[in-house]
Amino acid sequence: MNNIDEQLELLVTANRILAREGVVDAYGHVSIRHPENPSRYILSQSRAPDLVDISDLMEYTLEGDPIDQQGRSMYTERPIHGGIYEARDDVMAIVHNHSPTVIPFSVTGTPLRPMFHLGAIIGPDLPVWDIRDNFQDTNLLVTNMDQGRDLAACLGDRRVSLMRGHGCVIAGQTIREVVMASVYLQVNAGLLLESLRLGEVKYLSPGEIEMMSESQMRLTGQERAWEYWANRAGRGRG
Repeated sequence: MNNIDEQLELLVTANRILAREGVVDAYGHVSIRHPENPSRYILSQSRAPDLVDISDLMEYTLEGDPIDQQGRSMYTERPIHGGIYEARDDVMAIVHNHSPTVIPFSVTGTPLRPMFHLGAIIGPDLPVWDIRDNFQDTNLLVTNMDQGRDLAACLGDRRVSLMRGHGCVIAGQTIREVVMASVYLQVNAGLLLESLRLGEVKYLSPGEIEMMSESQMRLTGQERAWEYWANRAGRGRG
């Protein structure tokens, strides 16, 4: 397969993995920057991630305009992807999800920080973006580029930003990276919710986060996790 065919297959597998691991359900989406045209990105038509196949994938401009819609419906929150790709040349893949274990940290004053080793990949500082700050009352969906750019500004150079009462966004340099970060963001949030009930939590130190993140970013580690998750999702080695 050429590079774009391989990336499209990985994107389908990413959708299936995130569904199998319970990070997304009927809602949520994952995209990649077009491997041959950085001013465009690829995202499924509006469909539950567990059902996404190659034929569902569509190409968009950074403004969210489809290149060849073919009458297909589109995700409303395309500006999440366009806003971040526009702001971050380093980002090649994005996940948006509504993880129920993550949302409590978006609506309370309790910060979501890594507290077990595989949670290091989420980074030490997870900001919370509140759409109401700059756009007053909305349905909380990111439906235009002004909102998408505002979310991207909150994310900054980080890997993860929470979205108040909505979910989160994860950005990275590869599809494997954002899938790993999405899975362990949810796991870390669940463990933290349980740990906070028991008493004071000892979080990872900045040095531990840096060293463990470097380990997680190695290709061998990502491929091992990807193969496991892809197999569980019925996609073989992915």
